[in-house]
Amino acid sequence: MECKQNVNIEYCTCTADCSNRGLCCQCVAHHRSLGQIPGCFFPKDAEKTYDRSVKYFVKVMSKQI
Repeated sequence: MECKQNVNIEYCTCTADCSNRGLCCQCVAHHRSLGQIPGCFFPKDAEKTYDRSVKYFVKVMSKQI
């Protein structure tokens, strides 16, 4: 499968300056190796905290329900 970085970048909500921007497979693998959740999985306000922890993700998403 070909990476569609130019398309992915249009929808990437992460505000971090990162070399994996638009490279979703690499981004997910990177954060997974650190025990984190990628920024694009978070709502916009929560993403801005740069807290990528699973604990914070569960806290934020439980408020969305």
